[in-house]
Amino acid sequence: MLYQLHELQRSMLSPMVSWAEANAKMLSAPNSWVSQIPGASRWAAGFELFHRVGKDYEKPEFGIRSVQAHGHELPVVEIPVATKPFCKLIRFKRYSDDAQVVHDLKDDPTVLVVAALSGHHSTLLRDTVRTLLRDHKVFVTDWIDARMVPLDQGAFHLDDYVSYIQEFMRQIGAKNLHVISVCQPTVPVLAAVSLMAANGEDTPRSMTMMGGPIDPRCSPTKVNDLATTKPLSWFENSVIHEVPDRYPGAGRKVYPGFLQHAGFLAMNPSRHFSSHWDFYKDLLRGDLDDADSHKRFYDEYNAVLDMPADYYLDTIRTVFQEHLLPRRLWDVAGERVRPEAIKDSALLTVEGELDDISGLGQTEAAHTLCSSIDEDRKRKYVVEGAGHYGIFSGRRWREMVYPQVRDFIREQA
Repeated sequence: MLYQLHELQRSMLSPMVSWAEANAKMLSAPNSWVSQIPGASRWAAGFELFHRVGKDYEKPEFGIRSVQAHGHELPVVEIPVATKPFCKLIRFKRYSDDAQVVHDLKDDPTVLVVAALSGHHSTLLRDTVRTLLRDHKVFVTDWIDARMVPLDQGAFHLDDYVSYIQEFMRQIGAKNLHVISVCQPTVPVLAAVSLMAANGEDTPRSMTMMGGPIDPRCSPTKVNDLATTKPLSWFENSVIHEVPDRYPGAGRKVYPGFLQHAGFLAMNPSRHFSSHWDFYKDLLRGDLDDADSHKRFYDEYNAVLDMPADYYLDTIRTVFQEHLLPRRLWDVAGERVRPEAIKDSALLTVEGELDDISGLGQTEAAHTLCSSIDEDRKRKYVVEGAGHYGIFSGRRWREMVYPQVRDFIREQA
């Protein structure tokens, strides 16, 4: 019922949001006589802020049209190479007419970036992908909003997530692949590689794990505390709802994106309030560069997706409540996950010093679990002054983290 009430509220608010958008444009247009009325800029800023707060945010595009690689500006095209009910595997292919550049591109290491299925779209890793494209062939998992997946496509569990990752690695070619997992997928990626190693399959040359809850018992955060202070039944009864009739996935049980978004905001409400107030003042001053920066950030931050209920509840229980991976008690499709079976994949862990989602030590725990990897093929990197998002996006990612990741991959390639 909550989902239906949310949709009703959005429908009722929609005309007012559109009206606010029209007024903002009319009162700020330089050629409009209305914009010359005293106080017009203040009204325009207020209407723009109301529009931004109240509007619906659709999934953004990656928007990576070109990249600087091997001394040339090269066009980039998104190519879907595999489609599953809940995920697409996308390749960002670089093109060149120069024979030498084409030769150099072929020699670049192949990277699979596993994006999180935890509320935001995979486009949150836009900066990660754009930077990696300088020196790598890049594939990305693009998770599909569960409300868009019809019921006849079946359920989606954490075990299915692991299976998807295995299928994608096999399709690309695990033997010459480097896997980068950001946040939540560090757990299923480690499971996928462990199972492949135990079965004698080829495994990736390297695994780079960034800010993930391998062992949430280390430096617990507010996210971890919530998962451990409430029983699983509370999550099932409080945050799981059915998709309304207007969507293809009508009737599917999900953890709605709007609830996840409310949780994001509740973690730092004062920061978000200040950000919106600064946006209002930037509009008044005519500082459009800062205003546009605010828009770009919240266009991404406010765009959320619904997660399949089975997958979400599996994650809460397996990862955050029972800690089955670090306790070596996790079974996927009836097979025990044994990270100690991994021998041929190098390991790099990256953590943010100020990460308030995955605390220090949670990702580093992978080194203890992967006991059969030679010590000289393991690396640990803590990014000073970085929060969760800073380790894969922004200046710290580009200037501090990426050189470490690039050089580590080159060593293994």
